[in-house]
Amino acid sequence: MFQDIIARTGDHPNVAWRGRFADACIELCFDGEIQYLSYDAHGVRIGPNRPDRKITFRLEASGNDWLELVTANPRPGLQSLSAMRRTGHLKLTGDHVAFYQNLLPLELLFSMSRPRPAKANSIPSQPTIDPIVGRYINLALEGRPHRIYFEEAGSGIPLICLHTAGADGRQYRAILNDEAITANFRVIVFDLPWHGKSSPPPGFQDEIYELSTERYVAVTMAVKEALQLDNPVIMGCSIGGRAVLHLALRHGKDLRAVIGLQSALYAEHSNDGEPEGLRSIHRPDVHGPEVSGALMFGLIAPQSNGTDTWETLWHYMQGGPGVFMGDLNYYFTDGDMRNGVARGIDTAECPVHLLTGEYDTSATPELSRQLAEEINATSFKVMKDMGHFPMSENPEEFRKYLLPVLEQIAS
Repeated sequence: MFQDIIARTGDHPNVAWRGRFADACIELCFDGEIQYLSYDAHGVRIGPNRPDRKITFRLEASGNDWLELVTANPRPGLQSLSAMRRTGHLKLTGDHVAFYQNLLPLELLFSMSRPRPAKANSIPSQPTIDPIVGRYINLALEGRPHRIYFEEAGSGIPLICLHTAGADGRQYRAILNDEAITANFRVIVFDLPWHGKSSPPPGFQDEIYELSTERYVAVTMAVKEALQLDNPVIMGCSIGGRAVLHLALRHGKDLRAVIGLQSALYAEHSNDGEPEGLRSIHRPDVHGPEVSGALMFGLIAPQSNGTDTWETLWHYMQGGPGVFMGDLNYYFTDGDMRNGVARGIDTAECPVHLLTGEYDTSATPELSRQLAEEINATSFKVMKDMGHFPMSENPEEFRKYLLPVLEQIAS
């Protein structure tokens, strides 16, 4: 089953490069059979005979699930190794740390059996400049000076965009460049403190970063007030998709509407009883930004083109130490809304529109539907062939879902 995959992908330069420091022997199990995958400085090898060495960890799935992993259009939950773990299709036993140390090359090995759609990247005949302006706001948050970076484009109704955990405002590049949006909306994207070009506040070296509900709501409203934005729309994805719910709950009378991308009342943070997000991405023996990218790989739809997919992952692989983990404190714990508080959102006062990608194994369509029913959402739609990062992984398809929502809000 696996020999052809390794023969086609085992010499990929990024797999081989990471293999310089790898030293793993992995059992791949299916329907009572075992293949042994060796990955080290000598390359990638696979076969039915057990090598004379210790097994590093074991990955077990049904034969049908292994086969679907490498097909062109796997079902949601079978698009990657980490997605298979989240959905219970793949069981990991053995050295969990070694699994994360080798996750990105393993995802590359299996995903390259089904190349992503190509994107037509036109080469400009002359240099062009995007119609985006970037500036800094100097303000006080929690009694400390902060320098918040933001970009904007367009004019009209203010549209504040909130990025995902561990990333930054670059995720909304396509929105900022979309003339159909910027003709009627002033799009504003800011980097949370500690993210992107928004540096941590003075004295950050003496603390551990953690994002909370209070902090997220406060910084968003501080940016709104600093830019004197009247009755804006706020759109957020992932942690931003949770934040728009807290904003609608606490400040709905000051908002025209909110749009939740990948919104849910809560998110599950364990695989096989292991708190994956909180333990694997900030350890001295794991490359945190790289494993962050590898885990996010599993949340992207297989139909998303390779260019936008890898740009999305690149943003994750540039995060500061501990920042992604600190954001997940809000996503998994502090921002949990299963206590019934979300029922206080008045969607007549502040309309709530929900858009969720079908391949998201974190804020799943089922969880978003549960949210929509609980708060009587203004609208809810599942986006076909999209995952957790619709605005960056597949912006061309995403705009087809977003434009009607923006038209409804503008009218």
